[in-house]
Amino acid sequence: MGADEIGFLGVSELAALYRARKLSPVEVAQAVLARIEAVEPRVNAMMRTTPEHALEAARRSEEVFANRGTPRLLEGIPFTIKDLQHTKGIQTDFASASTQGTVPDVDAPVVTRLYAAGGMIMGKTTSASESGWKGVSEAPISGITHNPWATGLNAGASSSGAGVAAAVGYGPLHQGGDGAGSIRMPAHFSGVYGLKPTHGRVPCWPVSNNDMATHIGPLTRTVEDAAFMLQAIAGPHPWDFTSLDSPVPNYAAQLQAGSLKGKRIAYSRTLGHARVDPEVADAVEAAVRVVAEMGAVIEEVEPGWGPQGPELARFFWPATFTGRIPLLAEFGDRMDPGFVAMLEYARHFTVQQFMEMRTRRFAYIQAIHEFMEGYDFLLSPAVSVAAFPADKLQPAHWPQHPWDWLMWAEFSYPFNWSGNPAASVPCGFTPAGLPVGLQIVGRRFDDLGVLQASAAFEAAKPWAHLRPTLA
Repeated sequence: MGADEIGFLGVSELAALYRARKLSPVEVAQAVLARIEAVEPRVNAMMRTTPEHALEAARRSEEVFANRGTPRLLEGIPFTIKDLQHTKGIQTDFASASTQGTVPDVDAPVVTRLYAAGGMIMGKTTSASESGWKGVSEAPISGITHNPWATGLNAGASSSGAGVAAAVGYGPLHQGGDGAGSIRMPAHFSGVYGLKPTHGRVPCWPVSNNDMATHIGPLTRTVEDAAFMLQAIAGPHPWDFTSLDSPVPNYAAQLQAGSLKGKRIAYSRTLGHARVDPEVADAVEAAVRVVAEMGAVIEEVEPGWGPQGPELARFFWPATFTGRIPLLAEFGDRMDPGFVAMLEYARHFTVQQFMEMRTRRFAYIQAIHEFMEGYDFLLSPAVSVAAFPADKLQPAHWPQHPWDWLMWAEFSYPFNWSGNPAASVPCGFTPAGLPVGLQIVGRRFDDLGVLQASAAFEAAKPWAHLRPTLA
């Protein structure tokens, strides 16, 4: 089996080959590192590789299989970590000139848990937007992370490197973070699966200073791989006071136990306000018809809470980053101009404004949860547009603005605030051959349900065999 093929194998496939002695963890680590070296010049998905860490872990896992020991959940399985997550002894730039060169002295809980499950870290993926501020895969310190289906196009920051790594065969498991869509957007743009779990399901540390909107989750080629990864990283942790103290299910083992037959599912084309490009809308509607053919009861809706989102988002997204305003004096000339413009816009926000808007946002969140009580799932586009040039904040045919990229991402941030589990599932391509994602939103705490619904759709309309052209 060639190095290129090894990089596309899933968790179950690798585990079976290890048990059969047809492949070893060292061979896999070497193959994935070789794949990264060969492909990186075309995609720029990695901030750095970690061959010493990968091979050391591989040798430990190899001994487990050689001695017929009991393998851990992810024994010998490659994974990557986003460059916004602390990794002890591994340089982490946090996507900004102001923090470039940082070498953390501690691992984030998600990293610790992937190590403990037997995983092999291949390296740090680009967080290709400065401090994760925008949904476009370009940052001053890393340049453009290219869409794997078309060089030069957006791959959907800030977990763009993780999404691209999943798409191009850098191993099966890639960690993302999602504060306004940054797991689901990269999944949509790169044609992979991305799951934003229920808030608190996976510990987020340092606890993000954005009113608890950030979620940690997997970007993978298959739903099963995401289920394995979620099982490894979920569970309470004392460093994150918002983490959920609940048992962690065997997600992968229960994927096939779910069915969409008879499920009551809401479908919203626009959430009552969002603009969507026709080629994206067409692919999503075709996917909804597939869900209906699987026996689900589809009700088309335009929820009343939806139109309240844009005003709230244009306040809270800039407010999230006001702590960076003091950096402008020293680093402003090395920062993303759009980021600078947004910080200047937010400079004069007041505490009174924040508290008034926060009260409104809490009512908005309550309305989302009341709405979801009537449905098993909500379907919508994951993103309003297909990939566009990564040196722009908006597609050329959309209104232009110095910092507002949220106009084409209105479907994601509501569920960061509400904490619902939400996934982007590959559902088709535009006529130009660019991927489109279907968003599946579940009730809060129903991560298993979202995984099962995603697996059912994947079985009806498989995508993992599709590989980008790297054109």
